[in-house]
Amino acid sequence: MAHLNRRDLGLLVLRVGTGAVLAAHGTQKLLGWFGGGGLEGTTKAMEAMGFSPGRESAIAAGLGEAGGGVLLALGLATPAAGAAAAGAMAGAVSVHAPAGFFAAAGGYEYPAFLGFTAAAIGITGAGRYSLDHATGHVLDRPWVVATAFIGTALAAAAVVGRRAVEQADEETDPEPEPA
Repeated sequence: MAHLNRRDLGLLVLRVGTGAVLAAHGTQKLLGWFGGGGLEGTTKAMEAMGFSPGRESAIAAGLGEAGGGVLLALGLATPAAGAAAAGAMAGAVSVHAPAGFFAAAGGYEYPAFLGFTAAAIGITGAGRYSLDHATGHVLDRPWVVATAFIGTALAAAAVVGRRAVEQADEETDPEPEPA
């Protein structure tokens, strides 16, 4: 029997646990599983939170979480999976930021933790017990890491920035009350 590598075993546990949590959250958004609102409910929630267009934002958040989570758990295309999940969590952090850091007060502690964990796995790599390793790291090259994280950072900054601008516009130019 081959000697188990503790580092790779630890990465497996971290990947599977983080990926499962992210996948569960994403399927709530996309499919309504686990008590979630599904795509329709998530679309309405995204619009209420200031993300526009709502449906596309719901799909992007759901796919970033569900798709990124499944890929992280499998250890497949790990840099892209970690970047996608971290990008989705950046949007969640922007929603929870006004409540402060701690989750008990509605803050961004939990999505930040998931985002940092997904990003760390994406940068570190999936380890020996993964599909990336089994496929010769075809989807886990240094250029994939750079491209995935730069692309996700730019996309997340654009989405979060657009939301912030639209919210600021609403605060400075409120709609008149009906007569």
